[in-house]
Amino acid sequence: MTIRNFHSSSDLELPLHINISFKKVYDLFKKYTDNQYKGHPYHVSAIQMVEEIDKIPELIEGFSDFSLLEKHEEIIDLVLDPLFPEILTQNEIKAATVPFSFTCFKFTERFETILDNAGKDYLFEVRNFEPDAMYIYACTLILGTIYGRNVDLKRPFYFDIPDVNTGFTRHYRVAFNGDFMDITPTENAPKITEDDIKLLLDNFDNIDIWREKFPPNSYIFKGFGIMNLFDVTTDETINSIQNNLIGREDESMTEKIRNNLRDFFGIGDLKVGYSVYDIAHLDEGHVKVKRSESILLTDERQITCEKYFCNHIINKIFVENESIVISDADHYKKLSGGNNFSLNLEEKGIKSIILIPIKTATNQDLLLLEMASPRAYELNSVNKQKLKDIIPMFKAAAERNSEEYLNILEATIQEFYTSIHPSVKWRFYEAAENYQNALLDKDEDAKIEKIAFHDVYPLFGQSDIKGSSIARNTAIKQDLTKQLNSAIHVLREACKKEKLPIYDELMYRVEDYLIEVNKGMKAGDEVAILDFLKRDIYPVFNHVKEINDELTQVVNEYLDQLDDNLQVVYEKRKDYENSVTKLNDKLAKFIDNKQEEAQKIFPHYFERYKTDGVEYNMYIGQSITKQHKYDSLYLYNLRLWQLQTTYEMENVAYKLRDKLDHDLRVASLILVHSNPLSIEFRMDEKQFDVDGAYNIRYEIIKKRIDKAHIKGTTERLTVPGKIAIVYSQDKDADEYLKYIKFLQSKNQLGKVELLELEDLQGVSGLKAIRVEVIYETKEDEKSSMSIDELIKDMK
Repeated sequence: MTIRNFHSSSDLELPLHINISFKKVYDLFKKYTDNQYKGHPYHVSAIQMVEEIDKIPELIEGFSDFSLLEKHEEIIDLVLDPLFPEILTQNEIKAATVPFSFTCFKFTERFETILDNAGKDYLFEVRNFEPDAMYIYACTLILGTIYGRNVDLKRPFYFDIPDVNTGFTRHYRVAFNGDFMDITPTENAPKITEDDIKLLLDNFDNIDIWREKFPPNSYIFKGFGIMNLFDVTTDETINSIQNNLIGREDESMTEKIRNNLRDFFGIGDLKVGYSVYDIAHLDEGHVKVKRSESILLTDERQITCEKYFCNHIINKIFVENESIVISDADHYKKLSGGNNFSLNLEEKGIKSIILIPIKTATNQDLLLLEMASPRAYELNSVNKQKLKDIIPMFKAAAERNSEEYLNILEATIQEFYTSIHPSVKWRFYEAAENYQNALLDKDEDAKIEKIAFHDVYPLFGQSDIKGSSIARNTAIKQDLTKQLNSAIHVLREACKKEKLPIYDELMYRVEDYLIEVNKGMKAGDEVAILDFLKRDIYPVFNHVKEINDELTQVVNEYLDQLDDNLQVVYEKRKDYENSVTKLNDKLAKFIDNKQEEAQKIFPHYFERYKTDGVEYNMYIGQSITKQHKYDSLYLYNLRLWQLQTTYEMENVAYKLRDKLDHDLRVASLILVHSNPLSIEFRMDEKQFDVDGAYNIRYEIIKKRIDKAHIKGTTERLTVPGKIAIVYSQDKDADEYLKYIKFLQSKNQLGKVELLELEDLQGVSGLKAIRVEVIYETKEDEKSSMSIDELIKDMK
């Protein structure tokens, strides 16, 4: 007799003392020995069985020595034969067991074959076996049997058994038959009261209480069990596919689904891929490949349908959204005349394939699921029907992923185009929730509320590229000069080959424009010159190209200098604009990173803009956050942070000079405003702005201050190499002079100037501190200080 033990059950502790007994089967045989069954076919054999069993009383009384199973193998086999009919032994997956231990001692032939195919190293074990849970399960069995209190703790058990012949693992659900057992208490078994039962029902996770009420071996189990296994591999695979599709889309999820489908079809080398197509332009004859892990496509980003697929596939997949199976790719190639799709199948070694289109409702996307085999007819119209149970799952996942992708696009748009700063996002959610609740309450006057924050303190700063207008105009002048001189050269060469007065007249006009450019650019000059070239010069150049090959080369050399998109010489301007872009990006990225540090001081609103340089607004106050208590100390900390960061941005720009095509310098400005103000989100402009007539003065100062002059002079306030701090109240100057003195002690700032500013339109009485920046050199270069370090040093 083959005996197989559950590998971790040898030391399993239970409230039951297990005794194997065949008394209930014996009683059945005994029943048919009675004379009333004398004519029954079982009568004679029952008498013989009873006589044989009586010779071995422990088979009835019970035994716990499992070695007796082998000793009495022959009679036990006879006793159990009625439960294991030979006619079903090749069909049923069944075994006689010792309950709770999963020790099996009689198997059907099919079960034996499954275990033999599992390989020598296979451990016959239950999935997710938990000894404590098994102990409690035995306790609930006692409650039902002895105390008539049925507690439902029935959980399915599963075996995962590999097949070395196919390479797949099959999954089996276990069903137990407990008709052949009895349970009786020992003298040591505590009496269970109603209060005990209530206590147990409230303490499933407390194994100590269960052990107290049902001590180990306090009850006697006599009998055996019948274990039936049912192949649920398909159900398990479908469930696994569903669970994997619910998870986050990543490489591991895709690979898991591939393995699921290989198990599902029983094809170990099944190829699985997918592509997401945008079919919005299907009527125009092409589709766009948005995402792809295809087994068919390579680098295609757009497919012309008729050049790639046959009409049948186009209609079925993209129009009717119906799945297709090609069971013989070679035969399909002949029928299609060798189209690109069939050639791809041949190149990939695919002989049969199933294509499943899944259309999403949220947009014009179509997911095409691909399953392919290297053997003809292995995938066919018959086994394609198995997919009916899982296609709805893929459709649901495609819909979800499509919605998530749209959410990602929406989040990207919000982050880069219409961003709502995280510090104030809570208020927008609150307003949106209030509006949705009003709609649910059928409030006819439901309106989205205004978003405003009151009593906030502003901080404004900028690092402006100095002389940007002059540098840009100089670059334009240089490019136009080169282009006009090149045009003159073409016309002069044309005169040598063809004496036409029009060439001289055009040269005169080009030279006249060149003189005007060298005198100085005026508004509209560039547009006028380019219009003249397109209208009067280029038609002549087309003629000149036809005179001879030499002139064709001259005209082509002129055209090669022009930018492909703008059709102008775009060299110096490109260098300048690239330099501005690099500097802006560097400064913007730097302050964005520093903002993460600043938010730790106290949550505040921050917005940053790129112009010819970088400028930013910050607002701090109690109304910005509901989770923190505001104190003026946080404002002072943030002001110190701003000054330190401005110094560091000066160094960032200074160190970048050698890497730019144009030598660009920045001039830094900080505007101090000590009175709180209100900001409101403007729905039409989708941005925050100051609110109230008095607060408008602050905005006016921001827009005009960088153009201000020092009072009584023509000198601009903002100059490279110095940080200008504009204020209106002396107490602000006292505060910032402390910060400056601290940074002077770090050898970061130098000489200080106290200045009065000229009156601006609508604004007077402004003053400024202008302080020299001591730039870091490679010798004394150091990392920027954290705000914690700054505050610690100031204490």
